[in-house]
Amino acid sequence: MDALRIALQVLLVITSIFLILTILMHKGKGGGLSDMFGGGLSSSVGSSGVAERNLNRITVGVAVVWGITVMLIGLIQKFEF
Repeated sequence: MDALRIALQVLLVITSIFLILTILMHKGKGGGLSDMFGGGLSSSVGSSGVAERNLNRITVGVAVVWGITVMLIGLIQKFEF
């Protein structure tokens, strides 16, 4: 059980970092933190509709993996003796 918990915790750290990065790469809708910290870069990088849709899919996929990992860690914590 300890190896599974360690593997899930490592997966949680990796997905957390990747989720933060993918969220920060999204194109800002105006007036938010994304415009404050480099709005010019995000407007040129995220100008393609296909790229934005793919980024949305990647972000949702990583978020689902992150959520499942959190639930599994919680279940291991709850049913551990």
